[in-house]
Amino acid sequence: MIEEFIESLSSAKGYSANTCRAYSRDLNEFASFIAEDHQDENQVNLRGNAVRADEVNGLQIRRYLAFLYQKNKKVTMARKLSAVRSFLRHLTKFGVILDSPADSILTPKQEKSIPAYLTVDDMFRLLDSIKTDTLFGLRNRAIFETLYSSGLRISELAGVDVSDVNFPTGVIRVIGKGKKERIVPIGQKAAEAIKKYRKELLESSHLRKGVMPTDRNEPLFLNKNNRRLTSRSIARILEKIIRDCGFLIPVSPHAFRHSFATHLLDAGADLRVVQELLGHESLSTTQKYTHVSIGKLMETYDKAHPRR
Repeated sequence: MIEEFIESLSSAKGYSANTCRAYSRDLNEFASFIAEDHQDENQVNLRGNAVRADEVNGLQIRRYLAFLYQKNKKVTMARKLSAVRSFLRHLTKFGVILDSPADSILTPKQEKSIPAYLTVDDMFRLLDSIKTDTLFGLRNRAIFETLYSSGLRISELAGVDVSDVNFPTGVIRVIGKGKKERIVPIGQKAAEAIKKYRKELLESSHLRKGVMPTDRNEPLFLNKNNRRLTSRSIARILEKIIRDCGFLIPVSPHAFRHSFATHLLDAGADLRVVQELLGHESLSTTQKYTHVSIGKLMETYDKAHPRR
């Protein structure tokens, strides 16, 4: 039943492969816990550890949350409970069970955390530290200029093809979550970095192993084997750049997206516009970036307080 549910997420709702894998992991963990929970209650029968969907109850789901609480953050617990809810509602919809025992379970209250982001100075220092005297240096500079310029998810950037970039209009076409397409602007510095990388790539292709494709449908960013650069590879490239730059705190590729949104909002950009640029369905998702930097806070305080 879990496999059928995951298949429906992909085919009917257009969920990405990464999201489907996450649902599958969470639901199989839940199924394993329920099987052990039945065994502990001496409910093992001729089916061994097999448990029917209509045997799952609210008390077991609460025990599952208690089990998760021992080693997971509340945000992780909420995600796993959401997967269980969706699965059981799916079974209710198709008449496998009469009602979902998860509907009566409250989601754990989550801590409000400020997304990790870089200051404008730190972002400029990081980008300017990427050397561009080699082909891969040009590529890396183009990658992270584009991430910061457009606020793309790392998976979205990895999926961009040459034909998706429209230099005359200064925009990129990306496929986001749920296979939804959106158009986002790209800054001049990022566009120039991409042009320099692609020019060097084409000029040096005859010196490299393999055949360099010239089709506009080819991936925008390539690895040393002339294949699409993956999200994992981009993350590893960033790790090395961070070390070389001397940053003491870890910086993930997603921090570029956080920084993009934070810097726009700090500069007075409209929240709805930022929502559109990030590809968020809900405005509440974008609102987590409305935290005020200490510098902005002190500037406003100095201007407004009558007795500073």
